[in-house]
Amino acid sequence: MISSTFKGLYRGKTVWLSGHTGFKGSWLSEWLLGLGAQVSGFSLIPATNPSLFEQLELAGRVRHEIGDIRDFEAVRKSIYAAQPDFVFHLAAQPLVRLSYAEPVQTYAANVMGTVHVLEALKDLRKPCAAVFITTDKCYENREWVHGYREEDPLGGHDPYSSSKAAAEIAISSFRRSFFGKHPVIIASARAGNVIGGGDWALDRIMPDCIRHLQANKPIPVRNKTATRPWQHVLEPLSGYLWLAALLYGSNSHSPLFTAPPRGSAGLDTAFNFGPNHEANRTVAELVQEVLKSWPGNWEDRSNPHAVHEAGLLQLSTDKAHALLGWSPVWSFTNAIQRTVEWYQRENESNLKTGNLPALRSFTSQQIDSYTKDANKLAVPWALAGNV
Repeated sequence: MISSTFKGLYRGKTVWLSGHTGFKGSWLSEWLLGLGAQVSGFSLIPATNPSLFEQLELAGRVRHEIGDIRDFEAVRKSIYAAQPDFVFHLAAQPLVRLSYAEPVQTYAANVMGTVHVLEALKDLRKPCAAVFITTDKCYENREWVHGYREEDPLGGHDPYSSSKAAAEIAISSFRRSFFGKHPVIIASARAGNVIGGGDWALDRIMPDCIRHLQANKPIPVRNKTATRPWQHVLEPLSGYLWLAALLYGSNSHSPLFTAPPRGSAGLDTAFNFGPNHEANRTVAELVQEVLKSWPGNWEDRSNPHAVHEAGLLQLSTDKAHALLGWSPVWSFTNAIQRTVEWYQRENESNLKTGNLPALRSFTSQQIDSYTKDANKLAVPWALAGNV
C-alpha cells in the first residue's frame, strides 16, 4: 500500500536529502525507501548515541554521504552528482538552548546552509521539486492564544528561532529572484513540535522522558506550563512528501494535478504543518500522557533564571488544508501512545536480543499503520494511487 501513495511519484525517483542521519531525516529516509525512491543522503555523522539512523541500518540502504551543509562546494558537488528529482533540506542545528551556547554555528548551519542548497539548485537543469524545512518557531512570537499563519511576521527571540526566520527570508528571496521560470520549484515547510520513536536528542522532552523512565528516575520538567503543537513525526513528513509531489506534478504539467500556478498564491510558498487544536497541550500534559503508557514519576525543575523559551505556540494549518488537502491523522493521545510503543519495543530489543531488523520492521509497520489510518480518513495523499 505504501508504495502506491503520493500518486506513486517517488517510485524510481532520486531524492537528495540533507540531514538524513538525524531523527526526522531517518524517518523520512525509511518512508522514501518504502515508496521505492533512491535516497541520496548528505549529512554530518549522527549527533546522538544511540541514533535512529544506525538503529534502522540506513547506511547500507541509502547513498550515504558524510558532508557539512556549511561547505558550499561539498553541497554543490553532492547535488550535481545526484541529479535529483526531489530535494528535502532538513540539515540544521535544531536545538533552542544549544543555539544560546553556539550562536555562530547555529546561524552558519541554518542560514548559510540553506543559502548553499539554494545556490547549488540554481545550476540544476532538470525538473525538481525542493522542500526546505524550517520550523514553527520562525514566527515572531507574540504569545498569542491563536495559531500563527504563514503571512504572520517572522522573527525570533533566541538564535535558533531567528536563524530559521532568516532562512525563510532567504528562501523567499531566492525563489522570487532566481526560480520564477526555473526547472526547480521551491517551497518551505514549517512544522510544529515533533515527537516519535528514535529521537535521542538532548534537551527535548520526549527523549528526556524515555531516558529517565529507562533508568527508573523521575522525569525532569523545566517548563511545565509551556504549550506546544505536539505531533507525531509522520504528520509533518506526510506534508513534506505531499507538498513535494504536488510541486513536481504541477511543474511537469501533468493532467493528474490541478494546482495553483507559481507565485504568491501558488504551491511554491510556505506551508504550516501542525496538529489539530486538541493537540496543543502543555509540557506537563504531555508527560502525564506518557506516564499512562510507561508508569513513572516526574518532578518540576522550573528555573526562573533559565534562558528564554516561548510560552505559547501553535500553528494554523488552514492553508495546507485548502491548497494541499492535507490534514493531520493521529490525535494527541494516539501520537503519544505510538511514540512510547516504539521506545518500549526498542528497549525490549536492546535488553533481550539487540535485534535491529525487528526494530526496523516495527518502524515500517508504524508508517504503514499511519498510511492506513490516513486512507480511512480519505486524506488525499493516501488515496492518490498510481500515476
